[in-house]
Amino acid sequence: MLSEELYNEIPSLDLADFTSGDPERKARFVQDLGRAFNQIGFVAIRNHGLTDELTKRLYDSAQAFFSSPDSVKQKYEHPELNGQRGYIGKGKETAKGFKVADLKEFYHIGQPEPEGDMPANVFPEENPEFSEASLEAYRTLENAGKQLLRAIALYLELPENYFDDKVRNGDSILRALHYFPLDPNTTPDGAVRAAAHGDINLITLLMGASADGLEVLRRDGKWIGITALPDQVVVNVGDMLDRLTNHKLKSTIHQVVNPPREKMNQSRYSIPFFMHPRADMNLTSLETCIDAKHPKIYVDMTAGEFLNERLMELGLKKA
Repeated sequence: MLSEELYNEIPSLDLADFTSGDPERKARFVQDLGRAFNQIGFVAIRNHGLTDELTKRLYDSAQAFFSSPDSVKQKYEHPELNGQRGYIGKGKETAKGFKVADLKEFYHIGQPEPEGDMPANVFPEENPEFSEASLEAYRTLENAGKQLLRAIALYLELPENYFDDKVRNGDSILRALHYFPLDPNTTPDGAVRAAAHGDINLITLLMGASADGLEVLRRDGKWIGITALPDQVVVNVGDMLDRLTNHKLKSTIHQVVNPPREKMNQSRYSIPFFMHPRADMNLTSLETCIDAKHPKIYVDMTAGEFLNERLMELGLKKA
C-alpha cells in the first residue's frame, strides 16, 4: 500500500538548521531529511557552502572545456581508468538495462589527495580555471555531504559519526556533464540525455543545472520534474545507502529527458557530486532496518565490489 505522502515537489531544507548548535532545529532537520529520503529519496538543500561566484566559475570553465575541439578533449580520455578520472566521450555510458547509450559527454574529478591505489586526477592543461574551480567545489560538496550523512546516521539511530571514517578520502566523484545539442532528425530511437537510473553511491549532491529536464519517478509511477532554486543543491539517495538501509531510505529512479523539439539545439550543463565511501566499506544491510515486515532483500558486498559490478553494467569497465 502507498503511504499517504506523495510529493508533487521535493521538500526544501536548510542545512544551517543541522549545524546551528540548536538541538531542536537539529532534531527537526534530521526527522525532515529522513522522512523525505524514506518517501521520495530527494530533497533540496540551502546553505551547503557553494557560493554563486564559485558555481559560475565552475560552469563557465566546464563550458569552455566542452567547447574545445574533440582532439583536445580526447587527450584527457583514459580508458584504462574505467571512466573514473578525466574525459569520457560521447556514447560511452549506457544506463543499466538500456541498449542505447546516453546522449552526453562528461569529465570526472576524484579525491584531490588520492591514497593507496586511487588514481590521481587528470586536468586539461588548456583550462587551469576548470581544475581550480572543480577542486574547490569538490571539497565544498564533500563537506556538505559529510554533514548530511551525520544527519542520516542520527535518523537511523546510529552514532552521529558512523559514516565519518567510511567516507574519509572516499571514492567520491565530481562529474561535469555536457548534454550536447541534438538534431531531432538524427537522434537514435530511444536515446535520451540520461536514461532512467538510480545512482551508485551513498548520496548525490547536484548543483543547479543550466536547463530543465531532471525528472524523478514517484512511487505511484508518475514522473515529476525537479528544478532547484539558484541557492539550492538537490540531494538524493544512492543505491549504496539503499542497500545499507535495506530500502528504508529510497534510491529513487530519475532521468534527464530530451528537451522539446524547438530546444533540442541547445546544450545543457549539469554538475553532480557523487558521494562514495571507501572501497572497503561493508554495505551489508543494517540489522535495525530488517524485520518481519521488511525482510532482507540484498546480498552482502563491499562498496568496492558493488561499484565494480555497476561500472561493468554501465559499459565503463570491461570484464
